[in-house]
This record gives sequence, structure tokens and C-alpha cells, in this order.
Amino acid sequence: MTVPLSILDLVFIRDGGTARESFEASVQLARLAEARGYRRVWYAEHHNMASIASSATSVLIAHVAAHTETIRLGAGGVMLPNHSPLTIAEQFGTLETLHPGRIDLGLGRAPGSDQKTMYALRREPASADRFPQDVLELQAYLAGNSRIPGVDAIPGKGTNVPLYILGSSMFGAQLAAKFGLPYAMASHFAPDLLTEAVRVYREQFTPSEQLDAPYVIAGVNAIAADSAADAHRQHEDAARRRVAAMVGRGRTFTSEEVDLIMTSPAAQQILGMLRYTAIGTPAEVKDYLDSFAEHAQADELIVVSHSHELEDRLRTFDLIADVTQPAMS
Repeated sequence: MTVPLSILDLVFIRDGGTARESFEASVQLARLAEARGYRRVWYAEHHNMASIASSATSVLIAHVAAHTETIRLGAGGVMLPNHSPLTIAEQFGTLETLHPGRIDLGLGRAPGSDQKTMYALRREPASADRFPQDVLELQAYLAGNSRIPGVDAIPGKGTNVPLYILGSSMFGAQLAAKFGLPYAMASHFAPDLLTEAVRVYREQFTPSEQLDAPYVIAGVNAIAADSAADAHRQHEDAARRRVAAMVGRGRTFTSEEVDLIMTSPAAQQILGMLRYTAIGTPAEVKDYLDSFAEHAQADELIVVSHSHELEDRLRTFDLIADVTQPAMS
């Protein structure tokens, strides 16, 4: 590998499983990442999703940090319009105080939910419009230069937790460039604008106190197994589950019904979201990741595995480390 590798842990709740089991699995994955030389593990804020347990992102990071020693952990990301900047500064200031030098804060402006859940979160429809101002307010709290006189983040003030702007469109790329922050492109599920967004980010980047040169993290999916056939089997199973979940919205389908759904235009659109996916033996996955890093002009890759079984996900990251370890160490 020519670039470092990191992991995005979606904290799956498997069929018939519990959120507690998912948290235990996240600890196992983070420990593996720490032992095998991955740079960081991130967790994304999602709400009202039966298959994802990372809604209380900062609490989850605290739990995993308490069970690891050196691996960087962070949000990939916190959906800032769901929160006040002061609250997030306090949460991540607390994390940085407890685990100095190990905490990242990725920020997004998407809802991370549907309209009803936005209401339940008491999020106003226009809250996303304040995202740029909220980022600057949050950054100021963490730096100890509050934009609101007399209001400080305690803990948080002076911790300077590093910020990352997440994005799946040109907006995030342009904002990250303007603020001089690292840019994490969600190409693992939003592939269409990858090359254009990275180009614009690099061209428009303005150095800042946090960062003196552009830094791109690109998302990519991967399933590695001891045989290509097993990797493709896992991928097919994950694809069918994803399509059924997104089309069904809570409904349960028979295997025959899923067969029919997989041929539909809606299914093809969903599968197209996974355009950037490495599947196969460790050597095949490494070759794909190398070529993808060059294609994306990425400084770092953050890898997602959608395999349903924990053992398969752990095996994917173990096998990838086997063939990329020199670059990650």
C-alpha cells in the first residue's frame, strides 16, 4: 500500500443480535486495528436505524477507547446540525482529556435520519444552512477562543481536537478547502463526485493552523477472504441484505422476493452506491486498494466491510493487514 489504511466501523446489529453484542464486536475490531497497524477507527452518527448501533457516537468512542491503548478513534462523523457546537465541544473535549492524542472529530451536515427522526431530534429544516458557522464556533471552543463572550467548553477549551469535514458532494469539499481542514469523501456509498470533489478540494485549499497542505481520506468498501469465491459469496449476501433493507423499509422478504427485487431499477441504483468495492483474495484486494488510492488521489483510505458475520469482518481486516502492513506501521 502507498497510503495508510483506517477503518469505518458501522457497528452492525446482526439479525437476531443485540446492540450490546455490536459494542463488544466494535471493541474486538478496534483491538485488531490497533494490533495490525491501522491508523484510526471511526464511527458514524445514525439514528432510528434498526441495523446500526452508533447513534450515541461519543459514548461509543469512550467505551472503545477505554478498552484500547493507542489506536486513534473518532466520529466519521457527527452530524453537527443535530447538536449545538458547545455540546459537541464538551463531549469531544472530554474524550480528548481522557484519551489525549487519540481523538478525531469528523463533521457532516446530513440528517443521518429521515424526516420523522429529524423532528424527534428537534432538528430544524434550516439547521444545515448554519453548518459552516457551526463548524467555526465548534473549532473556536476547542481552541479556547470562544466566539461567544463568556462561554467556554469545559472540558474542551484548549484541547484542539482535530476536525475533519465529511462530504458526499461538492459542498463539503469546498468548505474543507476554505477552512483548511482535512476532507473525508464518502465514496464508499456516494461514488459519483469523488474525483471532481477531490480535485476542487486540492485546487481551492487554503492552509490553516491545523493543516498546511490538503489531506484527503477516501472511503472504500472491501471484503477479503482466503478464497475469491468466499469473498464474492459474502459480498452477494451483503448486497442482498442492503437492497432488501433499503427497499423494504422494515418489511421482511422471502428469498424468492429478494431475487425479484435484485433485478429492479431501485436495486441497481442501490448497488451502484457500492461502486468502489474491493472483493477477493488478499492480493486481489490489495491491488484494488492501490489502484483506488491513485484514482482518488487519496492520502489515506478508510475501509468499510459489509460482511454480515463479525468473524468475516475481522478476517477481512486481518488479511488486508497481512499484505499491507509495511505501509501501515
